[in-house]
Amino acid sequence: QVQLVESGGGLVQTGGSLRLSCAASGRSFSSATMGWFRQAPGKEREFVAAISWNAGRTYYADSVKGRFTISRDNAKNTLYLQMNSLKPDDTAVYYCAATYGSGRVYHTSMYDYWGQGTQVTVSS
Repeated sequence: QVQLVESGGGLVQTGGSLRLSCAASGRSFSSATMGWFRQAPGKEREFVAAISWNAGRTYYADSVKGRFTISRDNAKNTLYLQMNSLKPDDTAVYYCAATYGSGRVYHTSMYDYWGQGTQVTVSS
């Protein structure tokens, strides 16, 4: 079992920045591929970014590439998402997720463990 707790969400103006954190406990964090997803009202949960166990590979949705940066600190069992140049379309609940499998990191079905989410609201 892995427990994931997100933090760092809030209200920010267009063009602003936020840094999300995801604290992990339980099963080995450093062995997991980690991802960030988001879900806006009335929409399906969508992939944002993912990072391999040793941070050797990172993956981004086209909509956030160049603005968001995913990182991890295995010594602190923490995942991060630095979000810059935020837009109103980025408004959503953001979730972190963990998987110990391999495959398509863009798919929600790949992930076995999820946090409760943190709200990000970008005002225009």
